[in-house]
Amino acid sequence: MTSAVSFANVSRHFGAVKAVDGVDLEIAEGEFFAMLGPSGSGKTTCLRLIAGFEQPTSGHIEIFGETAEGVPPWRRNVNTVFQDYALFPHLNVADNVAYGLMIRGVGRTERLRAATEALELVKLPGYGARKPAQLSGGQRQRVALARALVNRPKVLLLDEPLGALDLKLREQMQEELKSLQRGLGITFVFVTHDQGEALSMADRVAVFDHGRIRQVGAPQEVYRKPATRFVADFVGSSNVLPPEFVKRSSGQNRWGSLRPEAIRIAKSTSGDGVPARVVSLHYLGASTKVGLDTGGLRLNALVTSGGAVPQEGETVMLTFNREHLHVMEDEG
Repeated sequence: MTSAVSFANVSRHFGAVKAVDGVDLEIAEGEFFAMLGPSGSGKTTCLRLIAGFEQPTSGHIEIFGETAEGVPPWRRNVNTVFQDYALFPHLNVADNVAYGLMIRGVGRTERLRAATEALELVKLPGYGARKPAQLSGGQRQRVALARALVNRPKVLLLDEPLGALDLKLREQMQEELKSLQRGLGITFVFVTHDQGEALSMADRVAVFDHGRIRQVGAPQEVYRKPATRFVADFVGSSNVLPPEFVKRSSGQNRWGSLRPEAIRIAKSTSGDGVPARVVSLHYLGASTKVGLDTGGLRLNALVTSGGAVPQEGETVMLTFNREHLHVMEDEG
């Protein structure tokens, strides 16, 4: 499969700060690829390196097989959608969308036709005459997306574009973005700190920490089989189990990961299992998060709606299927 973006041992340093530290990465043509990590993990700097807003301190970047170092942003076949949308308040929607075409010298009739098509693509037909101030947050996000798509980029970069939206609209836009990407076949590179966004939208996810990629894989693989303690804790907040606990359960003296939904809670304290005391309850709507103390080791379990929720302070017995206990190869 053709690589849309390729990083070979890429670093970007700002003085003593290693924002990106020896990253190797291949993003396939037509892939929806998510860069996931906390603030300061290097994901946004990697996006800016693809866009041309930053240049690598060392290493090599290719975009569709062409060297990217030294190539300015306007000469790269990529476009970026920012979190703040960066729309011009004095221009109407159509002129905002067509702005990049105007800069390239495309005639007004042709660029407005292209803008109209782009607005239809993002489900905003007939909105061309409005000003950005007359739009909702979700509509402004769609205009920013149309402005990026009107140039027909081979790679679309999205820098936390849904971060300013409320939960319901954000979930709606997640579905629309994925559907749009599949329909267009364009490579999407999506930066987010939201694990749910990355897992629900991406074909593959790269998890960043301190300028490095800790794991790359399909969402199911990253969620169910985290490579490191950081990935286990960050992606879905797994229970990270110390080697002594894992050894009792699996015989392997290594760190392990056990998802909260894999733990079963029995109110009877007899039989096989791990005794625990309920120390907290957090109602989440579709489930209840149960905090448990197993004698120094704190675990979280999830009880789905309709299940029997224990009482705070109650002593219970925990069980789980051994195949749900993932033994990690890397202790980092």
